[in-house]
Amino acid sequence: MALRVFDRLDSGTYRTIDLATLAYAGVATVAVLRSLSGEVIPGWPWLLVAHVLLAFLVWLAPRGRAAGAVGEFLADWYPMLLLVALYSEVGVLTLDAGFQNDLAVQHLELWVFGSEISYRWIREMPSVPLSWFLHSCYLAYYAILYASPFGMWVLGRRDQARHTIFAVMVTFYFCYIVFLFFPVAGPRYVFDLAHNAATQVGPARLTQWILERGDSWGAAFPSSHVAASVVATGMALRYCRRLGLVLVPFTVGLVLAVVYGQFHYGVDALAGLVIAGAMLAAMAFAKAEAPAAEPAAVLGAVET
Repeated sequence: MALRVFDRLDSGTYRTIDLATLAYAGVATVAVLRSLSGEVIPGWPWLLVAHVLLAFLVWLAPRGRAAGAVGEFLADWYPMLLLVALYSEVGVLTLDAGFQNDLAVQHLELWVFGSEISYRWIREMPSVPLSWFLHSCYLAYYAILYASPFGMWVLGRRDQARHTIFAVMVTFYFCYIVFLFFPVAGPRYVFDLAHNAATQVGPARLTQWILERGDSWGAAFPSSHVAASVVATGMALRYCRRLGLVLVPFTVGLVLAVVYGQFHYGVDALAGLVIAGAMLAAMAFAKAEAPAAEPAAVLGAVET
């Protein structure tokens, strides 16, 4: 019989996503204070102010859920709406870490794969069609993340959407905590970038342009791109199979793209898959069943 863990926890004033967000804010605050023992980060007080504001949003969430449809949406979605800001903070806090942990990850890479596949793959297989597909999937990253819960939300499956948001955000929080205390720059910074036919296609050039303006240093291991997108797609397959099947090819392409495009080490992607598998298994164990009162038309639209 399905365990109704979320039903029990979400019956209180604050929901599981609020508690997880508050816990992450606490850990990130420890990371900021820890950084003060070394080279002081410019503007570090503003990071603490941001954490206070995040805690304030957690406090507001129950009140938003009682304030109508718009308030309910914002109260359930605020962590995902803050993803870019949370990711950017990681880069600020790990910027002075250098390459201190990359060597350990490179040794693991050689032990697992026998070579630096993130360096060799795009150089030894400079395929234009493959590069188009994989880089396009990489660019679909945020679309995958948001399409999964939003599709369920639009279809009226609000509880499933909330569970998906929780699973995706806890995956991010776990990855971000690793980044904060074990920063890894990744092959994009360690090695020279490749220059061949595969890197000149439109999606590859657009990806590099975006990363040059918005990448976070120290956020390579494990790959949060892989972990979160696999969790989002896995939750969609479980709750809305048709939506999940649409997301699968893009997610598979993204998993391969992070290595092919020299964005992550192979073991970064592998670690992301392990984290995603653990999260999906945990969600399956602690799942809450869908409400019985869903409209028949909605059920028919998503029936598999």
